[in-house]
Amino acid sequence: MDRYMVVIPHTEEDCLRVLKQIEAIGTITHFDWGCKDGDHTGWAIIEADSASEAMLVVPTIQRAKAQTIKLTRFNPEEIRSMHV
Repeated sequence: MDRYMVVIPHTEEDCLRVLKQIEAIGTITHFDWGCKDGDHTGWAIIEADSASEAMLVVPTIQRAKAQTIKLTRFNPEEIRSMHV
């Protein structure tokens, strides 16, 4: 399984609606939110087989604005092999 960062940007005006939608589908505890600091974005790291599967933590109505980013960790050997 791969790891994906799911990003849900939204406006201040849409904030409460987005939070309620995320809560309704049961994924509210998966996310960290920047809303109280003025950055109306939610972030979650999800294990999934694909980006589309990771997107399932986002309510359907928010998916057009959401983004998934496949995450990769590098080890020292990989970095050294890149600079040969």
